[in-house]
Amino acid sequence: MPTNIVTALAAKSLDAPDERRRPDKSEIDIVNLGDYTIGRFSFDVGWKWSDCIKPVVHTDSCQNNHVGYCISGSLEVRLDNGETASVKAGDSYTIPPGHDAWVVGDEKFVGLEFLSAATFAKAD
Repeated sequence: MPTNIVTALAAKSLDAPDERRRPDKSEIDIVNLGDYTIGRFSFDVGWKWSDCIKPVVHTDSCQNNHVGYCISGSLEVRLDNGETASVKAGDSYTIPPGHDAWVVGDEKFVGLEFLSAATFAKAD
């Protein structure tokens, strides 16, 4: 397994991000820390990747790899092969490319993303 090496001390707040992306029903706040990009993904009730992000990225399903942690809310994920999983507050998650996802329930989904933040919901 490759080892990640941190070469500089840095701290930034997601409340004052380097970049903000605002597709429909989405708030994606990004901070860049050296070679790393971390994102806070907030999806409103009614958010669905295929409705809100697909029009931005123009792929049939999400092609990002995700590694993250759910702070609040709940997200249902369906892979292109039909496999499903629920992500809820307190869960760490990995999601491979080729999926759709949507907010479940009446609470906004908020997650921290450690792998896909640099490219998620970025226009092609």
